[in-house]
This record gives sequence, structure tokens and C-alpha cells, in this order.
Amino acid sequence: MRHIGHLGLICLVAALSPVARADFSVEIAEAGTSFSEGVPEVAVVRLQSLLNKNLPEPQWRAVAEKLAEAQVAANEPAATLVLLTDARVRDLPWAKFWRAQALATLHRWADALPLYEELTNDSSPFQRAAVFGAGDTLRALGKRQEALTKFILLAHDKEWGTRAQLRAAELHIELGNALEARRLLEQLQPLSVAERRERRVLRGRLELISHRPERAIEMFQAILKRPEGTPHPVLLAALFGIAEAHLQLKTPETGDDVLERFTDRNHADPDLPLLFAKLDELYRAEHKPSRNELEKWVRRPEQPGRTFARWYLARLEIRAGRKERARQLFTDVRNTEIKTPAITPALVEFAEFEINDGRFDEAIAILDDARLLRPEPTLLTRIDFLSAQAQYLARRFDTATAAFEQIAQRDSRWAKAALFNASSGWLQVGNHTRFIADYNQLEEQGGDEQSRADLQLEEGLMQAAKGDKKAAASLQRFIHDFPKNPRVSEAWVGLAELAFHSSSPRLDEARKDLDNAVDSRPTAAAAERADYLRIWVEEAGGGNESQFAREVRMKLAELYYRRQDFANAQTQFEIIAQENPNDPLAEKALFFAAESAMSSMSEHTLDRALVLFDQVVQKKGAMRWAARNEQAVIERKLGKPKDALALYDEVLKSDTGASEKREALCGKGDIFFEAGATDPSSYQRAIEAYDQLAADKEGSIHWRSQALFKKGLCLEKKGDRAGALATFYKILEDESRPGERRELFWYYKAGFNAARLLEEDAKWESAVAIYDKLVAAGGSRSEEAKARLNNIRLEHFLWTD
Repeated sequence: MRHIGHLGLICLVAALSPVARADFSVEIAEAGTSFSEGVPEVAVVRLQSLLNKNLPEPQWRAVAEKLAEAQVAANEPAATLVLLTDARVRDLPWAKFWRAQALATLHRWADALPLYEELTNDSSPFQRAAVFGAGDTLRALGKRQEALTKFILLAHDKEWGTRAQLRAAELHIELGNALEARRLLEQLQPLSVAERRERRVLRGRLELISHRPERAIEMFQAILKRPEGTPHPVLLAALFGIAEAHLQLKTPETGDDVLERFTDRNHADPDLPLLFAKLDELYRAEHKPSRNELEKWVRRPEQPGRTFARWYLARLEIRAGRKERARQLFTDVRNTEIKTPAITPALVEFAEFEINDGRFDEAIAILDDARLLRPEPTLLTRIDFLSAQAQYLARRFDTATAAFEQIAQRDSRWAKAALFNASSGWLQVGNHTRFIADYNQLEEQGGDEQSRADLQLEEGLMQAAKGDKKAAASLQRFIHDFPKNPRVSEAWVGLAELAFHSSSPRLDEARKDLDNAVDSRPTAAAAERADYLRIWVEEAGGGNESQFAREVRMKLAELYYRRQDFANAQTQFEIIAQENPNDPLAEKALFFAAESAMSSMSEHTLDRALVLFDQVVQKKGAMRWAARNEQAVIERKLGKPKDALALYDEVLKSDTGASEKREALCGKGDIFFEAGATDPSSYQRAIEAYDQLAADKEGSIHWRSQALFKKGLCLEKKGDRAGALATFYKILEDESRPGERRELFWYYKAGFNAARLLEEDAKWESAVAIYDKLVAAGGSRSEEAKARLNNIRLEHFLWTD
């Protein structure tokens, strides 16, 4: 149960803060009135204004004391901490107490505890309140037994005794001490309604740990039937108790009904995050959870319930495999007008969802939005870690590594993982000195053996891929340091490859290394690479590879490429091209060596890709113009649109086939579209390119639909919403041609954009017609369209007979 906590403590301690002089001023009396009427925010404003005046020091201290109390009550603990740093009050007992209260409100338990403890040994009026605060703080720190000791000290105190006994009973329940908890609850004689209700809830929880869920439900339901006078945390504990009881009974679908009814009546409840989290726990336990209530709350305008419903419906959609609907719901959460730290975890989940889907830049942007919500420090560190991870996966190793190093310096559970990732990042950028420094630091901090082993192996493999002379020594050191590691076989295969690819192939050494790999229980990756390499070793003779061996090398290079091991793929493709410049495979090998370098995404590898593509062009073979198009793509990534346009024009003027010309024409349109952000006249030039592409009667429906969709975007950017709608609709009515299957990717993109334009103009009937088309298409986004269709019909009473 969430304890009633510091608000109750503030009320009990309020009498401990008398004003120094009863006739101090009308202003302080007014401030006190607003505080007593339950509006501490007004008191804060008035007291702050009074404090800013030139008051004598005794009066200044009196105002500061009332202000600190009001700030804590108004949930402004950070301001309290700033106020109480003033030397005039810093060492006073009341200042220490309210500082402790502010720190506890911020969940800075470890900082609050010493202040409470200091006051427990003091004879000030705050002594007993500090004992209670210390008990709550120790409990929050997970030190239940020590917390119990604090509450027992207050058990017979006239003012604090009942509350302390309730807290002690709750701790006994959490510790599994059913007998002691029952004894305390039977002895307890609460006077207020609130305390009696809390005792009943604790009795219900006692039945739960005694595995009597039916009796627990009876006790919890008694609270819910007559909630008047029940503190909100106690009411919430009863709700959650019923949920837990139904989980024990394996009837979660009955438990969720209780929480759904409460949530439906309390859409602005301050504990909505907890309610939705518990509902989600119940939904996860159900074989086929109903989404009816979540769908209803998503349609209702009341906030913040609508935002939380979108978040948890997105979770449900993910579990059901409906990714696009989940993405739309998460996007709605991201764009909500409710900007509160409570939705930060939703944005973190959205970012993780996008990372898992390979949309790294989108994830980084979402995490940037999450930071603006000012999350608590632990969650902020997680956000920073995920952002660095996304940068790493996007192959922006410099940025990622710098971020990981910063996180590694923090006192958090992410520190060691960040240091490991920083070490790996230095390997990727080729900074061996920094890699060694971070690796040694990880070792000093007691990094786990597997992490250190992985880093050593990656160092050797990375050096081998780059032709570094230190590679063999690094791999041998890994084998020596971690002889029992399951990846030792990968190191042996790496050594075999180095021996085989040396200027004078050392075939016997390569065979011996491969035998060692086999004896080391090879991983799947090592076994596959070893099989290929053994063929080459046996085929090698007279200094020249056979045609068969070259084909095998090509297959291995393709394998690396498919696994996104672009460094090794590039190496293998380049070896083929260099050793067999006149072989028919050479042009393909050069092209894919360039593609591998291009996929690595760092600036120096993009430059290398340009060189390799140029070598393809010089061969004047079948892939010449495809290489030019890829060079144009690289120039765009490097921020050189004029160079890219020149390359596209070269392709368009050439004698190449229609496919490469369509690629170039679309690329030109894309460049003009991107330029429209700073030069709106460029949108018209983009439209001309897309029109030309769409008019190509020999082109596939994929090209026509893509061109029309992008033209529609241009028209919308130009402010021609009607023209954009008409263009999007062309894609929806374009029947597939004979022998062609309907192209659904651009079809859905056009349909959802058309419907969006109509909804923004409140054209509900027309939007329904669009969504009907999308549902009938029967593709991957039909369920998403169906859900939106049903929402509009419900919201605007558009159901048909």
C-alpha cells in the first residue's frame, strides 16, 4: 500500500511552526489563511513577496519557516532546498526538518536520512516527526527492519502512536511476518475513520499473504462500497488488493472490471499512472484481454485519462503484433498537450519501440522530447543511455561513444554497461588508446568476465578486418586470457583467416587454427566461417584461387553483408576485386564493397565508398549507372545536393536502362523537395520531376504511386491542401495493371494522409470513405484503418444501417 506519507506529516507538524510574533503583519496572516484553506500555492506567492522585503532578521526567519512549509505542501521541494541554503537558517532545527521533507518528496532518500537522524537525537519540537520521517525514509531505501525499529519507538506516543503502529503492521506484512502483523492489528484501536479504513485494508493484505484471496476480497470490497472518509492512498490500496486477489485466483478478467469502473469515474485521478500500470498487469495475465475500455477512453476528450489510455492501448497493440497502430497511439501520446513527467516512461517505451524497428533517428528525437519533461535523475540516465545506444546502432560511433563515456561517470546502474559500450565505440572509431583506457577502467570496476572477453575479442576481430598488424596478438591474448570462453572458436577462425590472407599464405598454420576452432566447440558463426575458409585453404595452390574458391569468397562476403558486418564484408569484396580484376565477379564485388562502406555511415567510409563506386563506373559494365546513382545518394548524405544533382543528370542523359533513370529522376525530385524547406520555389521543381516519373507508362505501379505520394506532399507544403488530397486519392483509385499486384506500401501512406487532411477539415463522412478503402485492401495496416474508422463512427454518430 502506498503510505499516506508526507502530506499527513505536514498536517501533523503544522502546529510546530508558530509565527514569531502574532501581530507580525496582515500579509503573513493572509498567507496563513490561504494555507489553512488548502491552497498552499497562494501562500507561497505571498510569503515569497514578503520575504523579498527588507525585513529584520528575526522576522525574515519567521517568514522563511512558513514559506518552507508552504513550499513543501505545494509540492515545490526544489524551491525549498534553495531557500534553506541561506546561512541565516541553514543550521536551525526547523530548516533541517523541512530540508529533509523536501528531499524525501524528491525521493532523495539517502540525502534525507542523515537530516532526520540528526533531529531524532535533538530535543526540538520536530524530534518525533523526524523519527517517523526516518522510518518512512528507511522503508523507501529497502531497509524494512531498521524502519520497523523507528516506528516501534513511536508505538505508544499519544500523537504518533496509531500511525506508527499502522506503519509497523504494514512492514510486518511486507516482511511476511503474518503473526506479528495480526497481533498489531488486533491490538490497534484507531479513532478516526481514515485509520479504521487503513486497518481494514491491512487486514485484507494479511489475508492475501496467507493465501486466502476470497476473504481478502470481502475486506477490500467493504472499503469500496463505502468510500466516504477513506484517504485516497487507502482507497487505492483496496483496489490494488482486489486486483492481487484475482491474480491469485487466476481470474484477472474479473479483477480488471473493478479497476476499469474506478478509472472510468475518475479520469483525472492523480494516481492514474499507477491505476493504468495495474490494469496492464491484469491484461497481461489474461488469455484474450478486452480492449473495449481502453478504446473508449482513447475516444473521450478528458485528460489526462485519454493520454494514459493511448499509452497502454499501444502496449496492448504491440503484444497483439499491430505495430503501426501502436506507433500511431504512441505518436498521439508524444503530441499530447499534457506535458508532465508522468508520461516520460511512455516516451521511453516509444523510443525503445522505434529502436527495435531500426528507426534510430526517430527514437533520438523522441528521447529529446522526453528530456524536456524533466524526468527524475534515474530515468534521465536511462534516456541518455538509450539515446547513445540509438546513435551507436545508427553507426554514429563518435557521438555515441562520447555519450556513453559521460554516462559511465555517473553513479547509476547503467554506468558499467555504458563503459562497456564506450570501449566498443572506441574500437569502432579505431582509437586503440582510448579503448585500452576504458577497458582497464572496466576491469578495475569489476566488470563481468563476459563483457571484458567480448571487448577483447571485438578488438582483435576489428583489427583483423582493418588489416591491422596487431590483430594476431590481440586474438592470441584473448585465447590466453579467456580459454574457456564460448567464443574462443571465433578467435581461432580469425587467426586462421589472418594466416591464409597474409602476403605469403601460411596454409599449415591456417589448418591448425581451424582444427583448434573445431576442438573449441565452435559457435554457429565460427563454424560457418571455418567451413568456407577450409575450402579456400584446400583449394589454394600455385598462388592462385580457383573459380570455385572465388565464388565461395563471394558467398562469405554476402553472408557478412546480410549480417550487417560491413567491415568484414567490405574486406572480402575488395579482395575479390583486387585479386581478380578481369573476372566477371569483379564488378559485382567492387559494387558491394562500396555498398558495405556506404552502410557503415561514417564520413571516411562514405569517402571510400565514393572511390569504389567510381572504380565500378570506370569498368563501364552493367552496374556503371547504378554506381552513379549510389554516388548521388552519398553526396546527399554528405550535404552536397548540387554534386548529387550533377550525378543524377549524368544518369538521365546516359544510354542506361529505364530502371536507373527512374531512380535518378526520383532522386532529383527528392533533392528539390528537401530544398523546399529553405527555398519554397523548389517544391515546384520537385513536382515537375515527380510528374515526369508518374507519367512513365512503362514504369511499375511502385514508381507511379511513390511519385504521386511525394507530389502530394509537395502540394501540401505549398498550401494546396485540395490538390494534395486529389493527388493522394489518385493512388487509391489506381487499379493494378495486368500481371501486377496492388502496391500497398504507398497505397496506405497515401490513404492515411488523405484521411488526415479530411479529418483536419472535419469532413468525417469523406474520411470514413477513405478508411473503408484501406480496410478493404486487406494489408498490414487494415486493422489500424479499421480502428480509426470505428472511432470516427462512434464519435460522430456515422453508423450505417
